[in-house]
Amino acid sequence: MPRFPKAEPQVQSQIHEIISGLEAHPDVFPNPPVGAKDLEKLFNTYMASFETAKDKQAEASHAIDIKNEDLETAVEAAKRILRYAENETDSDDSKLKYLGWGGRRPANALRQPGQTRALEAPRQGAGWIFLDWKAPDEGGKVAAYKIQRREEGTQDWIDVGTAIETEATVSGQPGGKQFVFQVVAINKAGVGAPSNGVLATL
Repeated sequence: MPRFPKAEPQVQSQIHEIISGLEAHPDVFPNPPVGAKDLEKLFNTYMASFETAKDKQAEASHAIDIKNEDLETAVEAAKRILRYAENETDSDDSKLKYLGWGGRRPANALRQPGQTRALEAPRQGAGWIFLDWKAPDEGGKVAAYKIQRREEGTQDWIDVGTAIETEATVSGQPGGKQFVFQVVAINKAGVGAPSNGVLATL
């Protein structure tokens, strides 16, 4: 969502556009929290204070305080209208531009990771195995990797470790059995497709 301007010339321009947009498009903004006429009155009050502040340099401090208070009142009214307009139009840029405003940018949806690639087991020993692999080349950003195994001849995968990098040593595994290991990438959106399996007897 764009930010409301802070510099007075830009604030004046923004409020002018809001007033013009409300008056020109009552069908788009039928029930604003502050009407165009009311905002115009608030703005005119501010402008009178603004001119007073310019004309009375000797009394500038007090006049500027009043001017700033009036400006803040007008700004809050303008912001209420813009919040209303965003809700009324579902942040439709084509309609919000009538008020010199822009809608919210849609958030980029996180996708689940792709398939983990090229799993290998270059080293292993009694009850442990060292695995390395390559990150997915598609899908969403990987948060972590889950290492899984199943006993050869079964289909029941169990989780045996996690990793942040693309390698890990998995220890504490039962000895004397054949296991198939695989790795899957995970993030908040879900779980990617599993890697190839590697067979090992620990």
